[in-house]
Amino acid sequence: MKIIFAGTPEFAACALEALLAAPLDVVLVLTQPDRPAGRGMKSLASPVKQLALRHGIAVAQPATLKDPQVQEFLRASGADVMVVAAYGLILPLAVLDIPKLGAINIHASLLPRWRGAAPIQRALQAGDHETGVCIMRMEAGLDTGPVLLREALPIGPDDTAQSLHDRLAVLGARLIVQAMEGLERGVLSPQPAEGVTYAHKIDKAEARIDWTASASAIDRHIRAFSPFPGAHSMLRGVELKIWSAKPEASPVSPGMPPGQVLAVDADGLKLACGEGVLNVTQLQRPGGKRLPVADFLRGFAVAPGDRFGL
Repeated sequence: MKIIFAGTPEFAACALEALLAAPLDVVLVLTQPDRPAGRGMKSLASPVKQLALRHGIAVAQPATLKDPQVQEFLRASGADVMVVAAYGLILPLAVLDIPKLGAINIHASLLPRWRGAAPIQRALQAGDHETGVCIMRMEAGLDTGPVLLREALPIGPDDTAQSLHDRLAVLGARLIVQAMEGLERGVLSPQPAEGVTYAHKIDKAEARIDWTASASAIDRHIRAFSPFPGAHSMLRGVELKIWSAKPEASPVSPGMPPGQVLAVDADGLKLACGEGVLNVTQLQRPGGKRLPVADFLRGFAVAPGDRFGL
């Protein structure tokens, strides 16, 4: 079976590595064009491209798949199936129809919950207790296709978008190999019409912390935006990123402004929230490193009565 693999970031590279180790016949890799990255803004190949080149696999980086010449190039590969994982480009119906077995997507949610671009972050924000991976056949709709394989995993109280991403990437890699081995005889299950939610693309502006929310909601917000783009809040005109915190059940005195610092010690900054108290334990100032609160306070004074969000 000849495979075209389409993907870009580490999540996709994990799946490609598993397919190559199976071993399965990956004849072509599609990935996003190289992008400037890092402090020097040098052009950087995606993790998928780097892996493909190390294995001597042909790589194509079209800016769009709507170009008829690109579609003819894909057709000439003679691929039986296309595997898609966090590719980042829209696949027109004409492209989905090129492989005789269609296009199969690795989606990091339990469909139909969290269709769309940011299922990991949205599951964390919503307080879901579990998520998972679906291996689905792609069709014209957004993540609406029938599911070939699905497996759930729990979301822990300390999970961040990064830790959840890493576990889902390993799960997706295992399931896609299993799917490829049984693709022609596998049973496809249509998604239920009930329970559909959409995981809209992350907007950096969303990362600002709303201290009028509950402590538990803010904790989920911080974990959902770690590592990107990083939850943040202003303090005395300085934008600080907050990387870890723990909600506490401590009551807040009536009239206490949300975001106000209640207590400061080496173990954390206790802040009033719309409901409950949040103990902030790791912060970062502009141009600085992530620091536990005890180290952070050596270079940035915070005192009871200070108020975040201003």
